[in-house]
Amino acid sequence: MEHFVVSARKYRPQTFEDVIGQQAITNTLENAIKNNHLAQALLFTGPRGVGKTTCARILAKKINQASGGDLEEDFAFNIFELDAASNNSVDDIRNLNDQVRIPPQTGNYKVYIIDEVHMLSASAFNAFLKTLEEPPAHAIFILATTEKHKIIPTILSRCQIFDFKRIGVLDTKKYLEKIAIQEHIEAEDDALHIIAQKADGALRDALSIFDRVVSFSGKELTRKAVTENLNVLDYDEYFKTTDLLLDNKIPEVLVHFNTILSKGFDGNHFITGLASHFRDLLVSKDKITIELLEVGDNAKKKYLSQAEKCDLKFLLQGIELANDCDLKYKSSKNQRLLVELALMQLASVTFDGEKKNNKPFIISAVVFRSKITKRSSAKFVKEEIKIVAKQEIQVINTPAKIAKPSVEIVKLELTNAPRRSSGLSLKSLKTKAEVSKIEVDFEEVEGLPADVFSESKLLLLWEAYINILMEDGKKSVASIMNSNVPSVKNGIIHFQLPNAMMKDQLDRAKFPLVKYLREKLNNYKLDVVVDVNEEETKKYAYTPDEKYQKLKEKNSAIELLKKTFDLDI
Repeated sequence: MEHFVVSARKYRPQTFEDVIGQQAITNTLENAIKNNHLAQALLFTGPRGVGKTTCARILAKKINQASGGDLEEDFAFNIFELDAASNNSVDDIRNLNDQVRIPPQTGNYKVYIIDEVHMLSASAFNAFLKTLEEPPAHAIFILATTEKHKIIPTILSRCQIFDFKRIGVLDTKKYLEKIAIQEHIEAEDDALHIIAQKADGALRDALSIFDRVVSFSGKELTRKAVTENLNVLDYDEYFKTTDLLLDNKIPEVLVHFNTILSKGFDGNHFITGLASHFRDLLVSKDKITIELLEVGDNAKKKYLSQAEKCDLKFLLQGIELANDCDLKYKSSKNQRLLVELALMQLASVTFDGEKKNNKPFIISAVVFRSKITKRSSAKFVKEEIKIVAKQEIQVINTPAKIAKPSVEIVKLELTNAPRRSSGLSLKSLKTKAEVSKIEVDFEEVEGLPADVFSESKLLLLWEAYINILMEDGKKSVASIMNSNVPSVKNGIIHFQLPNAMMKDQLDRAKFPLVKYLREKLNNYKLDVVVDVNEEETKKYAYTPDEKYQKLKEKNSAIELLKKTFDLDI
């Protein structure tokens, strides 16, 4: 059996040109060697698997090559690697200090690579300080760590620090493509992209995952094989979920979620993935942000296609709801129900409760018939009345008589209204309740008259309506209407009240008032606007002291009463 070498070791970069994703650092180190401007103490810091130790080894080799050594020689005897995780005592550092004094046998420099340097004890750090600050001319120290914050400041101040960054998804994918070609493996673009995403910026992790999936699937690396082996939820599941949410199919999306759970996926894993999916759809909607979409070419087409179907409001609300569900997941006692509730809310974002009615109100399929209360000469014209009922617009041609200006009242009635029955019967009460629910906004109907009216006539009708309210027992609304006098501006009736509470009460009872005035004034365009007069509001808002002063003005004996019984205001 042939010895297998893992890809992370087999394809470890041997030159700075082979290092992936750290071009700024490698260029800096190459120029420093070229210009003889290299510091004697370097600190390489960054996440795992991004090339810190690799760059340290390449640098250690190139230092001696640049100083006149053989380009083919690796100068292994000049490179000393120390694992600070297992050699972290004061004695280990003292031994290192003793070795540093001995000059190299070949080449000009001895390079000491101390990996995981943050694991050194505080006393070991202190023992290392003097040597690090004033090392021999032939010694160069390269420290590597994933946790820079654990290194004491006195060590950091003596080092030239290089921060290694996470390797991008696209850079990782390109490197995996290169390896797949060398290994004669047919790999799908999406499969390599999923591996690169799973690695989360660590190239060593990406190579380890690559080896694992190749062992599972052989020489053909498919997206399905990668998702199964890595326990990653395929993005097709999220595309299907989003389509169901956009179509408001709550039962289907719950069944789909149950299918995902039955495959062994966690609810939290699903909801966080859905939030990321919404984020990718959001960045796909704009050409400026499309570069933030780190997916394969095949997946990119799907994202762009689905992004066109999604409204911006849906995506923003979707991210918020999914993120909120993620935050509550761990503390929830019924985690499945929490995710299902979030899915139901998401499916309701694009659902309009009155989506079948384009108007902000519901009108029964009725035909309007106009009656002339006074006889006068008229000509017949054809007018169109649009009636909205259950998503259907019926255009009904109705002959109507247009009255002369002398005609004062035009009354609208419903032709399909039920025949008037006894006021004492239950049927009549039910019918009355049903008819009262039918709200007709006359502005939605074209061709209705809008006669000019005087303010004096308005005041008479205003008083008449107050009397009607009093007879019906609606004394509260009648009292509000009687508190001021309406005025007319540009065909709009304005009515001022001293506070917002009275305004709200009148607004709730405004519809029958508007209907009454429109019919009586033969003007179906008028409206009543209720305003709050802030100055009047201030008059009514007395402080306790102001109330006392008002009472004292009305009756001077109040002051005597206060003093006699020593009363407080």
